[in-house]
Amino acid sequence: MGKYVLRRLLNAIPILIGITIISFTIIHMAPGGPLSAIAEDPTIKAIDKENLIASYGLDKPLPVQYWDWLTGMLQGDFGTSYLKNEPVTKVILERLPNTLLFTISSFVVSLLIAIPLGIICAIKANSRLDRIVSGFSFVGMSIPGFWLGLMLIMFIAVKLGWLPSGGMQTINAEFSLWDRIEHLIMPVFTLALAEAAVWTRYIRSSMLEVIHQDYMRTAKAKGLSGSRVLNVHGMRNALMPIATLLGLAIPGLFAGSLILEAIFTLPGMGRLFTEAAFQRDYPVLFAITTMGAFLTVAGSIISDVLYAILDPRVSLSKSEVKG
Repeated sequence: MGKYVLRRLLNAIPILIGITIISFTIIHMAPGGPLSAIAEDPTIKAIDKENLIASYGLDKPLPVQYWDWLTGMLQGDFGTSYLKNEPVTKVILERLPNTLLFTISSFVVSLLIAIPLGIICAIKANSRLDRIVSGFSFVGMSIPGFWLGLMLIMFIAVKLGWLPSGGMQTINAEFSLWDRIEHLIMPVFTLALAEAAVWTRYIRSSMLEVIHQDYMRTAKAKGLSGSRVLNVHGMRNALMPIATLLGLAIPGLFAGSLILEAIFTLPGMGRLFTEAAFQRDYPVLFAITTMGAFLTVAGSIISDVLYAILDPRVSLSKSEVKG
């Protein structure tokens, strides 16, 4: 398995380089720039503008700028933020814990909702409960996260006053676990809803397929209890197709958090990305897009490894199914 992971990582290198080239080019082609605010300022001398452009390295050809950024990134240096005049690594590490707390909480909540609902709907297929859950699943998949977040803020936070409208904690208040939970309830629910809706449908379909397999009927015929047959023989096989979905959900959750953090004013990577985009803070934008690309590749590898762990017939080293 170690050789397989290493081979996948080596194969991912040209993919990641290609993504960074495309992202680097698109960001530089966008209208405006980090110095657009002072470009037309008559109070700033032309020589000062030229010196500032040179200090940012923006006077160099685009390929040279990309090479400088790439070589610095490979050495762990993502450059200096134009907006904050601090190392990009420091700026990201200040926001990353909040994003990790947000996304991991959403991931756990999604699983806690989807796994039991998917299994129950499969066991009671075509029942009233199954139809109700299926209906809510389709609604959850259809509702845009940003719209749901705005509606929750409008009704629950503004009109009813039950929960705070944004932020990670009450301003000028000492840290409190319950205060942190209150601030995360709405954003976590918003991000987890769509993922839970998708996973519920997948788990239901996978469990339905497993329930009707011959080995399940054989296990019941041997006198095993229904719960033991379901837990021992059903769950492991039913969750195998979900492994691929869970691995690929990692970059999806990260991308979703970028939008919702801006809506709920969470001081995480999402707000940092939004601020950098409006201010054309190129080093921060490049760092965050590179992280997103890396998570996508890592999620794909994690999916394959999880599938192999759950299904011993899969050989990662030879990429074939053993007979």
